[in-house]
Amino acid sequence: MFGLGWSEMVLVAIVALIVIGPKDLPGMFRTVGQLTGKARGMAREFSRAMESAADDSGIKDISSTLKAAANPQKFGVDKIREATGISPGPATRELTEQRAAKKAQMSNAMAKAATDRKTREAAAAEAIAPVTEKAPAAAKKTAAKKPAAKKPAAKKKPAAKPKGDA
Repeated sequence: MFGLGWSEMVLVAIVALIVIGPKDLPGMFRTVGQLTGKARGMAREFSRAMESAADDSGIKDISSTLKAAANPQKFGVDKIREATGISPGPATRELTEQRAAKKAQMSNAMAKAATDRKTREAAAAEAIAPVTEKAPAAAKKTAAKKPAAKKPAAKKKPAAKPKGDA
């Protein structure tokens, strides 16, 4: 609010503790808090008074008119139609019907393309299936041709020395 950092506030608190004393410090904080509350209340009351004065003078009506003028959907297109005398007529309805027909035509074409693609994928999967069934038999033949891996020989432990000969 005042541009004070934590280090400055700590310094002010230490100086206040030394100058005011630890006994009177809580009372001083209470008084500062009450003064701050009163100042905020006065500011709130002032802003409310300004808003009511603006309402009485009609500024809200002007601001709503300006907002409507800035919104092209509410102001621009409707005012242009009123000025030119154009209203949605049979030409607009005909255009809407043409758009609906084109949409239906595109939907049918996309559905046909999707079914054709699924048919091609199913045919390709059937063509691949016999090849994959033959593959495991070929893998068994190659596995049989590989020699078995040899295990390393176990290390022999040296014989124990007789205990009585030493």
